[in-house]
Amino acid sequence: MNENSCSFHNEKGLRDGQISELKNHGILRALTAEANGWEPRVVSAEVLRAQEEWEAVDSILTETGSQASADQPGQLISFNEALQHFQTVDLSSFKKRIQPTIRRTGLAALRHCLFGPPKLHQGLREERDLVLTIAQCGLDSQDPVHGRVLQTIYKKLTGSKFDCALHGDHWEDLGFQGANPATDLRGAGFLALLHLLYLVMDSKTLLMAQEIFRLSRHHIQQFPFCLMSVNITRIAIQALREECLSRECNRQQKVIPVVNSFYAATFLRLAHVWRTQQKTIADSGFVLKDLEVLAKKSPRRLLKTLEIYLAGVSKGQASLLGAQKCFGLQAPHSKDLTFTGVCDLPPHSSEGTWLI
Repeated sequence: MNENSCSFHNEKGLRDGQISELKNHGILRALTAEANGWEPRVVSAEVLRAQEEWEAVDSILTETGSQASADQPGQLISFNEALQHFQTVDLSSFKKRIQPTIRRTGLAALRHCLFGPPKLHQGLREERDLVLTIAQCGLDSQDPVHGRVLQTIYKKLTGSKFDCALHGDHWEDLGFQGANPATDLRGAGFLALLHLLYLVMDSKTLLMAQEIFRLSRHHIQQFPFCLMSVNITRIAIQALREECLSRECNRQQKVIPVVNSFYAATFLRLAHVWRTQQKTIADSGFVLKDLEVLAKKSPRRLLKTLEIYLAGVSKGQASLLGAQKCFGLQAPHSKDLTFTGVCDLPPHSSEGTWLI
């Protein structure tokens, strides 16, 4: 895709340069204006027609460039700018669909009331609902902001300086299942893309994202990077709805930053397990299921590992292989573990793991 982008921009630049050169050429000037001291006394119909056609060519090129710039701006978009977009548009139709917390009945409700995490503070519930509402929004290819989010993710992960098509095989290279990323956002919605944007637009987490992306392209341990990220977002959504993050949200008096950090910490944990335990795509279902249990049980400790890792990044000392001391968490084990593929697992239940 980079070659195609380069070819497109090179061809456009060459064409523009050739047109500019031709417009300055003496022959063309002779058709429309004074050239080499000669000025035609009578402008023929052919000369006038040539002048009009030439001006039309220049106008078409200008308008085409302007339209492309308006539809697919080349400027990167920050997480805060994308978030502000969702804070200002009307999301009422999507908000009706959300279920902020898991409904429990009987003994499960009593046990959660007595021994479960605290309730989210009243003043934070609107922010929580915004997160869950964004997760109900799909990808709209006609929305310029949505397009910029995709372009930014692509450029940051690949290092490309050029825009790419919003549909195409190049998205499979990033770990989507097909040519249209919108089809892979089930259960996570646009929040999955916002999480990827958050990951790549911070200088510290960008290094982590690039390292995980390289791991996903390993010739043996490869996995679909973006699909895995969508699954991590689903875990974060479930943890928020099950109030596993309420204590930390109450402590920080924020929801969105806590959910973002939880997503990043969970993705980091997955990458560490994947690399150090030599996991492959055949293990993905078990790894995700195990990861969800661990993340919900110990969110604070998981967030601490991210904090230690990012501190190491700032000192140039962190890596997925060299961070064992950060990961003191022990995942639950079974004597009869069998690694199953993602598609072999049972469908998602109300409190289980979403898997693609």
